[in-house]
Amino acid sequence: MDYVGPWTFICVRNIIGSLVLIPLIIFLTKTEEKKNIDAGLEDPVPLTAMSRPEVRKTTIIGGICCGVFLVSASLLQQYGICETTVGKAGFITALYIILVPFLSIFLKKKVGVNEWISAIIAVVGFYIMSIQGKPEINKGDLMILACAALFSMQILSIDYFVDRVNPVAMSSVQFAVSAVVGAVGMIIFEKPTMSGIMAATVPILYAGFMSSGVAYTLQIVGQKNLEPTLASLLMSLESVFAALAGWIILHQVMSGKEIIGALLVFAGVVLAQIPVKSKDK
Repeated sequence: MDYVGPWTFICVRNIIGSLVLIPLIIFLTKTEEKKNIDAGLEDPVPLTAMSRPEVRKTTIIGGICCGVFLVSASLLQQYGICETTVGKAGFITALYIILVPFLSIFLKKKVGVNEWISAIIAVVGFYIMSIQGKPEINKGDLMILACAALFSMQILSIDYFVDRVNPVAMSSVQFAVSAVVGAVGMIIFEKPTMSGIMAATVPILYAGFMSSGVAYTLQIVGQKNLEPTLASLLMSLESVFAALAGWIILHQVMSGKEIIGALLVFAGVVLAQIPVKSKDK
């Protein structure tokens, strides 16, 4: 942020994230097609191949929906964090842990009692980790809350589309949409320079390849076999990993309060994965 604005950062990183996945899509499709040919299937074209019109259409629609939610959430988080503290922003963003199971009810998704308990435990853990002093609500907090709601919608959108699309291709479309939205905002609100973009090359490349290209794509591929509530709980561990990385790599000292909060978040994630026997069993 010392060299480029949020719109420019979002635009450039998502261009990289979208382009880096194209060779992977081609490679995975050819690999699966070869496997089908070796197996003697009459139709060697993979069921999720973009060459199928119905898959292509659904993948593009899904990518647009996910991309709009993702870029909107990212921008609200970026602007909201300027109006509030980092700790409060982290806690409020983590509220998607509660919002996902709540919104899942309206999509007729079953949410187990252990998942609700796990989500509440995790939110308490985030509160202990993040909130310092007397909590107050300001404009930035409301923007971060809207960001959490949009992240919830992105998770649920992936859950809705992922079984009917090519997941890696949908991820690429998601980033392309985010890049287009970022480019529009960049042209209207900012005056990016090539020297500024070059000065921010390392963080932009990391965010483009690792955060967008790898992490968000793994989210889509992983959600293919996960309920959205559990997916949101697992993703919430990013805050715990961030705290641990700060301790190990940057030698930042974690207080006893932060350690207790991190342990509660981790406990909530573990509890959510323990199978609960139904009454008829």
